[in-house]
Amino acid sequence: MGGDHGPKVTVAAALELLSRDPEVRIILVGQPEPLRTALLKKRASLSDRLTIHAATEVVAMDEPPAQALKKKKDSSMRVAINLVKDGTADCAVSAGNTGALMATARFVLKMLPGIERPAIATTLPTINGHVYVLDLGANVDCEPEHLQQFGIMGSILASAVDGIERPTVGLLNIGHEAIKGAEVIKRAAELLRASPINFYGNIEGDDIYRGTVDVVVCDGFVGNVVLKTSEGLAWMLGQLLRREFKRNIFTKLAALVAMPVLNQFRKHVDHRRYNGATLLGLKGLVVKSHGGADAYAYRHALQYAVTEVRNNVTGRIEAAVMQTEPLPA
Repeated sequence: MGGDHGPKVTVAAALELLSRDPEVRIILVGQPEPLRTALLKKRASLSDRLTIHAATEVVAMDEPPAQALKKKKDSSMRVAINLVKDGTADCAVSAGNTGALMATARFVLKMLPGIERPAIATTLPTINGHVYVLDLGANVDCEPEHLQQFGIMGSILASAVDGIERPTVGLLNIGHEAIKGAEVIKRAAELLRASPINFYGNIEGDDIYRGTVDVVVCDGFVGNVVLKTSEGLAWMLGQLLRREFKRNIFTKLAALVAMPVLNQFRKHVDHRRYNGATLLGLKGLVVKSHGGADAYAYRHALQYAVTEVRNNVTGRIEAAVMQTEPLPA
């Protein structure tokens, strides 16, 4: 029910995923009437693979998280996460209010042992593929131990989803040298270096898109700025290319010749392909879709959720964190 478009997008994306993956079952959680209307417009019907679970309330996109948590216990968001808790569903996917989703997920599912704070993780495009980045906004202020836990969780995520045996983990800083950065970053680097992961060391902003590492660790303030900047840059590049190719008859002809290359470029940097951010560290899987996602982007978030379920991301993170011994302060 959440996001900028609601059932119009979520139902269409669900139907598309069902047609692509015969092993998936989807529960549409929300107010039945709008969901049935969206299905009717797509000439689709309910089945053993597509069901509706009713919820009477909806969390508004601008609603304070505390209010949503306390006063809307039958919201579609809360009900969906409850289905994960009781084992009815393997993962909850929402395009709704990020703060409310995080607060509700943390309250209902609780944290994994050894994890103090959840982190939002997603992928960004690089020159040769993609990189995992966390945290993207769940924690504005972080202690060194939190960044260490983010590194471990990000390493497990990259290994589980992409099959990388020992993903490289970089700590985002203002320089590569160990002497640079705030004290929190310096201490976090020490903790990460002593962790059972393949810690690359400090990286800078340009390393993200060079694909220097497989996982980038940062606090939520920095991560959210990186994410939004990336989306804005991709949009700007697309607009500039479109404007230049429309300048005159010759540039339009050049655009026709270059169309195959342009299509590949657009596909690689299209942020919709990277939609779907995981709330890592919880006793259950929750994936956050961009609020403005269209059906194509939301389907990618659903596919991302399916991949994480199949690769037991939560179980792997719990096992890895339990093996990590805390270091003295």
